[in-house]
Amino acid sequence: MSLLLLVVLAVAAMSGCARVRAALAVQPDDTVAGEVVIATPDSGPAPQITLPPELASDVDVSEYRQDGYAGSVLRFSGLTFDQVGTLTSVAGTGGDRTKLTLRRAGNRIVLEGAADLTTVPVDRADFQLKISFPGQVLDTNGDSEAGTVSWTFTPGEVGDVSAVVAYDDPQAPSATAWTLGLAGVVALVVAGVVLLARRTRNPPVRR
Repeated sequence: MSLLLLVVLAVAAMSGCARVRAALAVQPDDTVAGEVVIATPDSGPAPQITLPPELASDVDVSEYRQDGYAGSVLRFSGLTFDQVGTLTSVAGTGGDRTKLTLRRAGNRIVLEGAADLTTVPVDRADFQLKISFPGQVLDTNGDSEAGTVSWTFTPGEVGDVSAVVAYDDPQAPSATAWTLGLAGVVALVVAGVVLLARRTRNPPVRR
């Protein structure tokens, strides 16, 4: 899955000087909520955002104007990893300059990728990514604090992104459910053994 932030970085790269700030939150049920700002200096044309039709009702797009920048704010919640991946069409043909994947591997979430900003001018360029996770961050090349990892990208360079986060697979049976299920099976087996013993034992001797 190509993640939204690196895609909109490509939009910004095509627009020249830009601000791209993304704050994403991975939820315990493996869905994603977030807010992404895509803007350019208000002296020029603002970047145009076109959402995939299948996500038009799930992503809210509103106007953004702050600090001399103008553009759009994308807000969403409850998107699956795959749904976030479909937002790559926001960048049109510029998405091939960025790569980022977010995937589950057992009880781990693996985030990795790169943003090629070698064609982005340094002047008034502001590229930031922040992702919060519901589990423990085991490894990352970003700045990690209390389950949130952040990256600040440098125009003119290729920025790498990586993180490994540990939290339970929401589709896997919980330990409590497994324990209760096992206890129920054991209880049924014991009851069956007792009932069988009563039926097959020798009758008492009468005098």
